[in-house]
Amino acid sequence: MLTGKQKRFLRAAAHHLKPIFQVGKGGVNENMVKQIVDALEARELIKVSVLQNCEDDRETVAEQLTAGAGAELVQTIGNTIVLYKESKENKQIILPR
Repeated sequence: MLTGKQKRFLRAAAHHLKPIFQVGKGGVNENMVKQIVDALEARELIKVSVLQNCEDDRETVAEQLTAGAGAELVQTIGNTIVLYKESKENKQIILPR
């Protein structure tokens, strides 16, 4: 579980990132979750964009992605979701206490 200070740090770090995944009409599926897990292992912090034609609302998509990937939800702003998961082998981000 992330503290407020850690979330603020991660929001600042994610500010310049571009979304690398898009959730569209098909919604969240098993293949997408697997790719997000791989991306989180490589990068630790990613943005996911929810397209307008997505049938689920962004909160539902965020819940499905965090549960499926075992990640932490940092922020949902507009149609963009920011996810964080500490990498096992490729640790780059050091969180404040």
